[in-house]
Amino acid sequence: MSIPTLTLNNGVEIPALGFGVFQTPPDETREAVAVALQTGYRHIDTAAAYLNERGVGEALAQAGLARDEVFLETKVWVTDYGYDETLHAFDKAAGKLGVDQIDLLILHQALPGEFDLTIDAYRALEKLYEDGKLRAIGVSNFMPEHLRRLLDATSVVPAINQIEVHPYFKQPEALAANAEHGIISQAWSPIGGITFYRDSGHTSALENPVIGDIAGRVGKSPAQVMLRWHLQQGRQAIPKSVTPSRIAENFDIFDFELTDDDLAAIDALDTGKRGGPEPDVITRERFALTIPEA
Repeated sequence: MSIPTLTLNNGVEIPALGFGVFQTPPDETREAVAVALQTGYRHIDTAAAYLNERGVGEALAQAGLARDEVFLETKVWVTDYGYDETLHAFDKAAGKLGVDQIDLLILHQALPGEFDLTIDAYRALEKLYEDGKLRAIGVSNFMPEHLRRLLDATSVVPAINQIEVHPYFKQPEALAANAEHGIISQAWSPIGGITFYRDSGHTSALENPVIGDIAGRVGKSPAQVMLRWHLQQGRQAIPKSVTPSRIAENFDIFDFELTDDDLAAIDALDTGKRGGPEPDVITRERFALTIPEA
């Protein structure tokens, strides 16, 4: 089936639903991505820090799809920030993915205490974009203040800001800042912060009774309801799974709609509690990781 698309601020189209490989071991990534591509996903989101870009590239090479049929997104890790370092980070990522051009390359985090390095890294993305090696550039986990500082110092507005968004943590201020600048919000951990809600006291959003009631009424699963919630509010979402049945289930969200009341009921579940790391505590020392060469 044809997947709906969203149009980035430079005119490039991205599938409204993508497939994520966060925390997928390298040896499982190729198989999971192969299943996703067979299911119909046409956007794959990975990152240098996931250490599984090569598996994504291998799955793509074996899928028999034309290169322009699959939208590839990856991220530069903070230990590769700096102008020359980020230029080389592209080479490492492209080599592992097995491509000459990456559809979307984004900065994985802001470095609030070394924002000059963040700016230098983004300027390298601008250069790569200008040279045609990237179709679009963006950021991840940038809060409104980070965006303001970036926009003041650079010329290309990010096409995407990938942030934590799910029913328990909606980040309305970040969503509003993205919208103000024409930046599409891309939701990571879109079906409930399951991975990160270790100490929050919450059960999984998959077990939330409000979402469960909506799911029962529309004849879909809680995960499908949450993904539909994102899409109907204009966000791009990147669910992850290594289970073929779940991969297929997460893709089957284009044949129903939620009502305005449904959307509002899910919005009301927001606790304001972040599941992932606080963006302002990100440092290269604390999150040290050497990204291997291609």
